[in-house]
Amino acid sequence: MSYDRAPPDDLATVGILGGMSSESTREYYRGIDEGITDELGGHNAGDLVIRSINFAEIERCIRTDRWDRAGDLLVDAALDLEAAGADFVVMATNTMHRVAPRLVEALSIPFVHIVDVAAEAIRADGLETVGVLGTAAVMDGDFYHDRFADRGIETLVPDADDRVAVNRIIFDELTHGEVVADSRERYLESIDRLVDRGAEGVVLGCTEIELLVSQADRPGTPMYDTTALHVERAVERSLDGRGN
Repeated sequence: MSYDRAPPDDLATVGILGGMSSESTREYYRGIDEGITDELGGHNAGDLVIRSINFAEIERCIRTDRWDRAGDLLVDAALDLEAAGADFVVMATNTMHRVAPRLVEALSIPFVHIVDVAAEAIRADGLETVGVLGTAAVMDGDFYHDRFADRGIETLVPDADDRVAVNRIIFDELTHGEVVADSRERYLESIDRLVDRGAEGVVLGCTEIELLVSQADRPGTPMYDTTALHVERAVERSLDGRGN
């Protein structure tokens, strides 16, 4: 058997900081395994370390605006991944990238930022303005939009009523693995309104949204699934081996 990229004993170990929610963590685990298998064949799968934290603690921090406390929890968990042998870290959530600078500062291994990966895909397609769907923290917070702006991408968010609905569906349904037809239609209506306002594409800026809507729902509007893009980059880095 020949291998397209790296021999299996040279795979870089992926550290997945997960639990936010378990639904997205499962998608990362499954996606990275499948990506490695697709490239290497046979019984090859991902070389992974997963640190899954109690989502209730993080959700409480989000709801009460205790971002310093959330940062403390996630720094400790990220350092657990490094100590366990991870060669780089991906955090399986968009919202908690608000505290990503603290993780980058604490770690001595690379941290792969989800916005950077999405921005590269958007720029490669030549788009300059995209709509963003996500939790309230993502849609309302500067941390997400500023990072896109640094890469020359303008972002639009839904109107106030749509933002409330998008956020509620994430926390009340998607984080529990519930996929509701009416909620899919609500999301698609929000996407259509963003396109009407000038969005050339739409960022699915929550790692659970891909459970609800996909490119097939709106073939004419490019959708950037941050989970899939992040997983793809993790697979690429793992295949590049430990020396990269």
